[in-house]
Formats: sequence, structure tokens, C-alpha cells
Amino acid sequence: MLDSASPLARFDDRLSLPLIAAPMFLVSGVDLVVAACRNGVIGAFPTVNCRSPEQLESWLGDIEGQLLRHSEQSGKPSAPICPNLIVHRSNARLQADLAVLLRHRPEIVITSVGSPAGVLAPLHDAGALVFADVASIRHAERAVEAGADGLVLLTAGAGGQTGWLNPFVFVRAVRAFFAGPIVLAGGIGDGHALRAAQALGCDLAYMGTKFIATRESMADPRYKQMLVESSADDILLTTAFTGLQTNMLRPSIAAAGLDPDDLPQRGAIDIGKDIDVGARENRPARWRDIWSAGHATSGVTGVLSVDDLVARTTAEYRATGPQLQP
Repeated sequence: MLDSASPLARFDDRLSLPLIAAPMFLVSGVDLVVAACRNGVIGAFPTVNCRSPEQLESWLGDIEGQLLRHSEQSGKPSAPICPNLIVHRSNARLQADLAVLLRHRPEIVITSVGSPAGVLAPLHDAGALVFADVASIRHAERAVEAGADGLVLLTAGAGGQTGWLNPFVFVRAVRAFFAGPIVLAGGIGDGHALRAAQALGCDLAYMGTKFIATRESMADPRYKQMLVESSADDILLTTAFTGLQTNMLRPSIAAAGLDPDDLPQRGAIDIGKDIDVGARENRPARWRDIWSAGHATSGVTGVLSVDDLVARTTAEYRATGPQLQP
């Protein structure tokens, strides 16, 4: 499945698909990661989904314990666990979360919102591959210069804080100067899209939106049902909530009392101050009540178990033809 020369080749016999269950804020938790990994999909989660470094320690211990028991019972190794570190200076927990990861020695770590340079050496010393997510060609070049082992390319159509480049252009431009592992993020909703990502030259791809609508995700049931009822036409790209380009569900914005077609620019909305919906404790909060999703929303037709989602994606992937090498 994977190029034998790739640093990812060590995981080849542990993956059922060249796929990562994307790390999603307030969505990816213990149950989702465990279900993905035991199904042969790399299970990723943001460390900031834990309330504290102590809870991160607990989560990792729980995930590792469950996967060890699964492997012992099934006789099959699980896919790698992949924590996601926010390396921006605004993350006051970065060093504490990093210390937890170093104790647990994850095989892969994804860095987001900044250069991976400050965490590369200790993570490499702990045996981890470090993938940096990037949204532009220049950022990809800088991550490679810093020593990142792989790149996650955030392209148009990815949920949450997203990229804006067309995936065909972005992947081919990066492949012109980088021979290491590339992960495509944005618009991967089924096995056909996953195969197309490999044909472009990617080693792996993110699937995020469809994992939101699984029984194991931490998403609110209303969020999951909204994905079922929505399509790509219901995705709005806006800077209003974070100051960065972010793909959000229009129906959730409207439900919060805002007009999706008349939003202020660049993070101007102060949730709980600008929305008058009654008592303060009932006011909507960004990410809790106003939800993100990607263009793959069009492929969400029901709330599935992770087992069923991976089985369907595997069948689609196999139906598209022989395996491709990037």
C-alpha cells in the first residue's frame, strides 16, 4: 500500500487504508481514536481536547490500554495513535502537553498553527515522525526546511480552519520539491476520493467530516444530524469567528441567531456578547454551538459506527482498481 522507501512503510501491515481520522477540536476523543486505530486507520486527536495535561496523560493511557487489549484478543496490531499539537505561541499548554507526549512516545505527531521547529528535536529523540500541517506552498517550504518528516496539506474544502488552494495544484507543487510523506486534507469523503489522493502523489489522506457523524465522536447529536441534513452548499468560508479562513455550517450559524450572509470580518464576533439568546449560560459558544464541517458534508447520509464507516470506505477504495504508489 505504501512506498517501501517511505518512513511510513513501518506501518504498512497495520493500516487497512492509507487514511487518518483527522484531529478535530471537541470531536476527536478516546472512543473515536480507539475505534479508528483498531480498524486500521490512524487515529488523531488535538491534545487541547483534554482539559489539562493530566487528562491528556489519562487519555493516552486509556487509548494505549484499550488498543493493547484489542491486539492481544484479535492477534492484529492496531494503527498508530497520532496526537496533534497546537504549536502557536497562544497555546500556553504546549510544553506541558509535549512533556506528556514524550513520556508516551507516540509514533506520529501532527503540529498545527505554526512552525514545528521548536518541538522537532525532542519528538525525534522520542522516536516520533513529525508531520506539519500547512496551508500554502511557502509554509510547506518552511516546514521542510525546519526538518518536518511529512506534510499535511490543508486544501480548499477542509473543515474548520482550512486552506484555500486547489488540491490538484497544491499537491503537485509540493511534490516538485518534497519527496517525503504527504497527507491530503480537504474533501476526502469516500474511498474514491482516497484513491484519487494517491494518484495525485499523496501517501495518506485526512477524513474528518464523515468521522464527526459517527457514534464514537464527541460531537453533539444535533451536530451529527445537521451534517446528515446538509450538503456542500451549506458550508460557508468565513473569517468572522477565528480571524482565519474557516469552513462552518451555515445552519448552525443561523440557529445561533446570526445571518450567515451578513457576518463581520476577521474574528469580530464575540460569542455571548454579540448574540442575544437569553441567559448568559445558554448563549452559544464557538465550536460548541456553531459548528465546522468540510465539503465532504455532501457524503454524510447517516450516523454510522466507525466500524461501518471504515468498512464502507474500504469497499469503495478496493472497487476503484489496483493499489497505486505515490
